[in-house]
Amino acid sequence: QALSEMTGLGGGGDLQELRAQSQAERSVDMHGFCHPGDFQRSPYLSARGNVVNIFRGSTEEGYKAYHADKYDEDKNPNGIINFGTSENKLCFDLMSKRLTQTDMNLMEPPLLQYPDWKGHMFLREEVARFLTYYCKAPAPLKAENVIVLNGCGSLFSALATVLCDPGEAVLIATPFYGGITRSVFLYGNVKLVYAYLDSKITGTSTRPFQLTVEKLEKALQDARAEGITVRALILLNPQNPLGDIYSLSELRDYLEFAKRHELHVIVDEIYMLSVFDESATFHSVLGMDRLPDPQRTHVMWGISKDFAVSGIRFGTLYTENQDVANAVASLCYFHGVCGTVQHKVAQLLRDRDWINQVYLRANHARLKAAHTYVTDELKTLGVPFLNRNAGFFVWIDFRKYLRTGTFEEEMLLWRRFLDNKVLLSCGKAFECSEPGWFRIIFADKTHRLQLGMQRIRKVLEEREQEILAEEKEQPCQSDQDGKADSTDEVIFVSRHQEPTCSGSSNLGDLIGLLQQQMRSSDWLQKNTVEQFA
Repeated sequence: QALSEMTGLGGGGDLQELRAQSQAERSVDMHGFCHPGDFQRSPYLSARGNVVNIFRGSTEEGYKAYHADKYDEDKNPNGIINFGTSENKLCFDLMSKRLTQTDMNLMEPPLLQYPDWKGHMFLREEVARFLTYYCKAPAPLKAENVIVLNGCGSLFSALATVLCDPGEAVLIATPFYGGITRSVFLYGNVKLVYAYLDSKITGTSTRPFQLTVEKLEKALQDARAEGITVRALILLNPQNPLGDIYSLSELRDYLEFAKRHELHVIVDEIYMLSVFDESATFHSVLGMDRLPDPQRTHVMWGISKDFAVSGIRFGTLYTENQDVANAVASLCYFHGVCGTVQHKVAQLLRDRDWINQVYLRANHARLKAAHTYVTDELKTLGVPFLNRNAGFFVWIDFRKYLRTGTFEEEMLLWRRFLDNKVLLSCGKAFECSEPGWFRIIFADKTHRLQLGMQRIRKVLEEREQEILAEEKEQPCQSDQDGKADSTDEVIFVSRHQEPTCSGSSNLGDLIGLLQQQMRSSDWLQKNTVEQFA
């Protein structure tokens, strides 16, 4: 909202005016994603161009630093290890072998010519069959409802453009994947209205950062009270960065809420095949027996996450609304997928035996092993986290390493990790309402996970010593009291099921945690009797 107001300042507007606005006056804290020093208008850019130019935050800064100093085991062992970008780096062997088989190499005239902007029909038919099978659709999905674009970012941009007028808004729960802000706001000139989630277990919230209809209702009514027109709701399932998987009853509640308020629902299911533990079950919106409002329900998926090929830009939209489909297709001229890639994707999606028997089995086992390694390390460090079984990420609670509990301090900690050559994503990049939360990507090779976790441990141990020293100097100024509530224990041990009795559950969890730390700690090996003597 704050950035969009820049366009109203005119050619000679004073951008310091914007910086002077109080936090209470704006729904987005600009310092979360912009550097104050960047507020210099370029005479060569439009007002909109200046907005795009200054839209830089920790995500982009860290990504740029990583590409300038990438870790390489042989060539650059002191380079940056990237635990910030959500990519699956565990399956290059499987994908490279499959994508180079002879059936992938086809060169025919139609593949070198302009296609139907919705995508070649052979691919759309294959996508419809694929989604019917893996989303467990009650009836075969139709190819005419499928649209193919070069990634889900393009889909968000296109949908925001055709569903909302400039200055209108879509509703989304925070924390959420920050790339959506670029797609919806920077490209589509559509605002985001936030339903803030937090880690506290109160009222109807039975797990940390739980999305409820009450929170959606409040955010929607607050936006309307400010005169903002909300046209759509975005749902991420599985959720990035939390890893939550919504139950069927939760999905139905969210869709019914949207229907009551005549909101479109954009459901991003890009991690649907990256649920790596059998104890967790993913439910697709396309698998529901009945959609409350099928003409306003639009589902997207892509291959970049589930098939570990983020460098191949492919995303697909499924919608029964032909007006929406045709409007989005008009924008596919800008977001098309080249013909040869469409052929390769179709071949990949139709090879169900390989997907089920080879790829998914190996991918899930590798994801589970990597997740176990990282979470065991976090347990050893005594760091709370959300224990989920989907996606490539763990949502970590580093609040105890913040002395004052501010976003400025969170950013300092993020930079400290980067200075120690490990890239993480801080909570502010996801518009998290609580300072101190970070996302770590675990879908990486063992040697990088080990070295990256060593670097993280070094930063945290140094920070812990600094806080202890500061508290000795100023013992009366401890802000940690408010953080050491029951939430910490719940998050640390949380499974996807809700606890039945918080009191006894927390005690049992705490005992389990202490036992785990006793088993995994090397304190006794390091601190021998001889050393003390």
